[in-house]
Amino acid sequence: MRARPPSMVLQVYTAGMLQGCAFVLIPALGNLLEAPPFGLSAAAYGALFLPMTGGAILSALAAGPLQTRFGALGVFRLGLACNLTALVLLASSAGAAGHWPAYLLLMAETAFLGLGFGLTLAAINHFAAALFPDRATAAVTVLNAGIGGSTALSPLALHLAVNLLHWWLWPALLAAGFALLLATSSGMHIQGMPGSEVVTVGGGETPSRRPLILFGAAVLIYAICEGTFGSWAKIYLSVTHPFPARYGAWALSAFWGSMTLFRVGLGVLPQRWLSPAAQYQAAPVTIGLCFLAVSQLTSPWALVAAYAAAGAACSIYYPYAMSFALRCFPGAQTQVAGVLVAALMAGEGIGSYALGPLQSYVGLGALYGLSALWTVPLLALAVYLTRYTARMVKSAP
Repeated sequence: MRARPPSMVLQVYTAGMLQGCAFVLIPALGNLLEAPPFGLSAAAYGALFLPMTGGAILSALAAGPLQTRFGALGVFRLGLACNLTALVLLASSAGAAGHWPAYLLLMAETAFLGLGFGLTLAAINHFAAALFPDRATAAVTVLNAGIGGSTALSPLALHLAVNLLHWWLWPALLAAGFALLLATSSGMHIQGMPGSEVVTVGGGETPSRRPLILFGAAVLIYAICEGTFGSWAKIYLSVTHPFPARYGAWALSAFWGSMTLFRVGLGVLPQRWLSPAAQYQAAPVTIGLCFLAVSQLTSPWALVAAYAAAGAACSIYYPYAMSFALRCFPGAQTQVAGVLVAALMAGEGIGSYALGPLQSYVGLGALYGLSALWTVPLLALAVYLTRYTARMVKSAP
């Protein structure tokens, strides 16, 4: 097997961690942005997420056509440039705080951040699978574990910057990281890496529409489940259940922390112990059981444990779907990764926001119980897609 360029491995996984750190900055800055001198209203703060979500979906869908024109490396570098621009705008907004340009800078920042997120994730999921073709599932899983772990750690780094110096130093430091990657990425030795014919393909073959739609549907439904767990934990424990606020924070940390740890653990686990197909098919069942447990438990620590179990249950569905899809369409991997990233963002948005209006008709606890019904399509899709992937891999030359 040909040697993998260590510098490219480092660049791909560093880009993932920087992306995770950057994407969580606006939520982490929520209290600061609503307080003087920014003084944003709740509606103005909430509107910041619209260009971020829309930009991520549009750029992820555009990744395939952009690869046709600029190549996979071009998509990667464009994503880095968008992230760099976003972080410079965010750091600059500190100087305009209290004046009208500050909000325009923040809106532009979230738009560029969404664009960078969609493009960068489409490219690095593609690169991770191509760098480790013999362990593509593990490579993509560990990559997404790194993204999740950095998402959890970035608010702590921001809190440290706020307490010790100035909050804008953390986004400025992340901007420097993206600038360094952008400056060095032109020398990435793509031609010498395993699977280089996949990465450097110009247009690539057009993926079969039906299987790609089913992969996208699986990720969309999964993301609704993830958004339901991740976005409503604090409200469920602190409002629906009148527990102290610390239990909501513990539940949220348990969910994301468990997801990250299980992604790392399952990513390095030898596949002969438990096949990725078996894990992928088991995940929907465990997700459904966790929804039922959360809807029925009344003890705060039992609910924290249930959210930790939910994080473990959700840990592999998305990265495994990504790795299976990339194996099925070796001639159009950036396009396929972009479609799945777009599905992830759309599902996260539905899971995060749709439950708000529904609570006027059904309580949040009942919604958690009803969400267990997602097990049915998730399991059906998992069974079909693992069998489809096995057929495609077997028939590959």
